[in-house]
Amino acid sequence: MSDEPAVRELRLVVTAEDYDAALHFYRDVLGLTEQAAFASEDGRVTILDAGRATLELTDPNHAAFIDEVEVGRRVAGPIRVAFQVDDSVATTAKLAAAGAEVVAEPTRTPWNSLNSRLEGPGALQLTLFTELGD
Repeated sequence: MSDEPAVRELRLVVTAEDYDAALHFYRDVLGLTEQAAFASEDGRVTILDAGRATLELTDPNHAAFIDEVEVGRRVAGPIRVAFQVDDSVATTAKLAAAGAEVVAEPTRTPWNSLNSRLEGPGALQLTLFTELGD
């Protein structure tokens, strides 16, 4: 068995009705860098670099607990995207100004991070989190 990982990249694919608005939001406002872009008569796609990717699996009970901590009630569907940012307060304000719906303002969590919840383009539930350290 090889020590090399079997998976090289996690790519989350979002179909957004308003492609231009979603591209502006995730690339220009949130700050994900453009890795590649392709266009043809069949449509457009842009691949944005989101840094290191992980896949977080949770059972329904823990997902409800996370929603309770971050929002105060169960709101997320089966997919929620979490972005680690340097300043979740400032980034929440920046994304809200760009049209994201703030579901919950930044809240200190029991796991010592400052988390906010937003609804972004493409009907994505977003958690922004800043690790607070010790």
